[in-house]
Formats: sequence, C-alpha cells, structure tokens
Amino acid sequence: MDEKSLIKQAIRGDKNAFASLYALYKDDLYRYAYFRLGNADDANDAVSSCVTAAYEGIYKLRAAGAFKGWIFKILYYSCGKLIADRQQQRNRADVEELDRLPSQEDHLSPELQEALASLGETDREIVLLGVVAGYNSKEIASMLGFNASTVRSRQARALAKMKAFLE
Repeated sequence: MDEKSLIKQAIRGDKNAFASLYALYKDDLYRYAYFRLGNADDANDAVSSCVTAAYEGIYKLRAAGAFKGWIFKILYYSCGKLIADRQQQRNRADVEELDRLPSQEDHLSPELQEALASLGETDREIVLLGVVAGYNSKEIASMLGFNASTVRSRQARALAKMKAFLE
C-alpha cells in the first residue's frame, strides 16, 4: 500500500495504517531528535511524545501530502518542550544549591560575596529577591518593572555565572 493510502486510512482511525506510517518515518524522527537533543534517552522521549500526539491528532490532518511536515512539526515542538523542561530542572537544581546560603546569623563567605559582586546590580537583585527572599519571578518582575520571563532568564544566567565563579 502506498503512503498516501496509509495516511488516509490512518486519518479514518486505522491503527495498523498509523503503525505502518510510523515504521516509515521512525528512523528519520529519531535521528532528528537525537541530533537536536544530544542523547538517546531524550530522543526516545521526544519521539514517543511526538508519535502519541500525532496518533491522537491525525484526524485533524487535512491533506495526506502534508503528513511528513506535520509530524516533524510535532517533533520539533516535542523537542522544544523537552529542552525547556530540562532547563527548568537545571535552574531548580541551581536554586536549590544556592538555597544553602547562610542564615542571617551567619556571615556570607568571601567566595559567595565575590560571586554576588561579580553580577550586575539588577541581576544581583533578582538573585537575592528570588533565592534569599523567596519571591517568585512574577513578584520580582512587578517590583523591578520587568516581565516574568525576563526575570527567569536573567536569574538563570546570573545563577549560572555565580556557579561558574564558585567552581
């Protein structure tokens, strides 16, 4: 059976037709995800997420000739979500590491003082408000006149800079 016929049958809900389509594209999907994400586990996760979304949404596909572009667009977004999730996990780990800052009774170590001093004034404020004072990005954004995504990205860069400084 040709590819267009498989696509039309899959759109009508034929599971075997969808499985055959997946078999045609699985190597290309995996290869793309692997080179975008850099490791096999993440690539498998992204492809799995993509195939699940494609299977659940194939009835929305209007033109059989658009299948390849459509499924790769889904994979592109699956990879992007995985990258964002991984970055968020790294940011949380960085914050947890810096969360062990001394209490008010203690004094800041000279190294930590230097790491904070290496930041620009705004980035230092964002780190202190977020890590020490416990404000979230929306609250910090309101205080400093930024939007929350700007605060999150500046905090991530500042924490990475401090981490590199301390290593």
